[in-house]
Amino acid sequence: MNLSEMTWPSVDRLNRDTPVVFPIAALEQHGHHMPVFTDSLLLGEVIRRIQQRPVASRLLFAPLMWLGNSHHHMDMPGTLSASPRLYLDLLKNLAGNFLQHGFRRIAFINGHGGNTTPSQQALFELRQEFRDRRDLLLVSLTYWDSAKPADTLNGLTQTEMGHAGEWETSMMLAIRPELVHGNPEDVSEVPFGRGAAPGYRGWTMPDRSIPGHIGCPADATATKGEALFEVFAEGVTNFLQRTVDWDGQHWDV
Repeated sequence: MNLSEMTWPSVDRLNRDTPVVFPIAALEQHGHHMPVFTDSLLLGEVIRRIQQRPVASRLLFAPLMWLGNSHHHMDMPGTLSASPRLYLDLLKNLAGNFLQHGFRRIAFINGHGGNTTPSQQALFELRQEFRDRRDLLLVSLTYWDSAKPADTLNGLTQTEMGHAGEWETSMMLAIRPELVHGNPEDVSEVPFGRGAAPGYRGWTMPDRSIPGHIGCPADATATKGEALFEVFAEGVTNFLQRTVDWDGQHWDV
């Protein structure tokens, strides 16, 4: 069910245990070869494929939110970003709207790395504010964490998503090849590096990549992209099925 196509009375008639799905993405630089709308286009395609599956009839999908927390990309023009605290509060308010309307299950499906921490913190803070509501289920998932494609798909050279690297470039080649600028085979690899691992290091994109991508776009193919979409759509579908099936009481979902 798509919220954007419904009237308010039809929303009001829904069972309040219907999970409300918020797809959250970004509009930000993706190197010299990929469009700034990459994250939103790719997440939108994952969601589209999920909506073709049986579980979709038991979910309420909010419109995809294209604005994200992308301050670490602000050195590159074309990036649009909400500051981390502003973005966190925006997500809290959106989810809180549905809690106010009596809905009990909220799922953020994320398509941008910079949204991970704010979206999780937004749900954590909401849970504290509604701490007596044991019937609430507030969850989030970054779509590429729903599966381990490097373990199941042949031919992948990257073991993680990266940024405008093999995986994202492959996915764009699968759905909108005309938006991939130039020949990805001519784009030099930018290694992931280890940073301060196993610790964390604060960063901006120029700290890691001057051109704006991380990974190896030269290894991208449309065939890989199609396979990645299917793996991620299946993984997110399984996650959302768990939000539907939750018994309303226990910690495990």
